[in-house]
Amino acid sequence: MSDEAGMKRALQAYVDHFNTSNPQAISSLFSDDATVEDPVGTPLIGGRDAIAAFYRKSVETGARLKLAAPIRASHGNAAAMAFDVELNLPQGPAVIRVIDTFTFNQAGQFTSMRAFWGRSDMEMS
Repeated sequence: MSDEAGMKRALQAYVDHFNTSNPQAISSLFSDDATVEDPVGTPLIGGRDAIAAFYRKSVETGARLKLAAPIRASHGNAAAMAFDVELNLPQGPAVIRVIDTFTFNQAGQFTSMRAFWGRSDMEMS
């Protein structure tokens, strides 16, 4: 299991890789059998290849992530972060306020990511 510092570094790497539009680097943070549920309540995306495809589409939008608070670790194998997704929609600039939770395996890779946000968490700028 990752320690607190390792989990925080992994989540910061996730943000950094997203903001440099590097979907391969993002997907390398996940285990081969990881899942992504973004947003929570939608079908799970399973496996590194499917996760890489998801992040390819995500970074192609030009969206950027901005932490809204420090990354939080736990006494177990999970960490979370609150952030804003800044993006340009056809109708103009928007912000989505998100909380992501991650679980980790013994090697420090993500085994799951769940994104908590709903329609009311999206604002037009």
